[in-house]
Amino acid sequence: QVQLVESGGGLVQAGGSLRLSCAASGGTSSNIGMGWFRQAPGKEREFVAAISRIGATTYYADSVQGRFTISRDNAKNTVQLQMNNLKPEDTAVYTCAAGGSGWKLRQSGEADYWGQGTQVTVSS
Repeated sequence: QVQLVESGGGLVQAGGSLRLSCAASGGTSSNIGMGWFRQAPGKEREFVAAISRIGATTYYADSVQGRFTISRDNAKNTVQLQMNNLKPEDTAVYTCAAGGSGWKLRQSGEADYWGQGTQVTVSS
């Protein structure tokens, strides 16, 4: 059983940056894909980014491509999401996910493990 704990959310002005981190414990997270999803008020949860087991392949939603970067450190069992040039429409609860492969996370939106989420608010 893998537990995921996110950190790094907060309030930032449009154009600013934030770095989210997700720490995995209780299992071998290095064997599975990891990613980030987000859910804004009144909207469905949507895929943001995912990364393959060894970090060789990354996947991004079109809306964040070129602004967000996902990375992982398997030695520390962590995955990060660097978010640059943030926009008000990026405001959401960001949740870390793990399971299967990065490709599966992107394609299915399904994960074996979910974190509790961290709030990101971008003011205009």
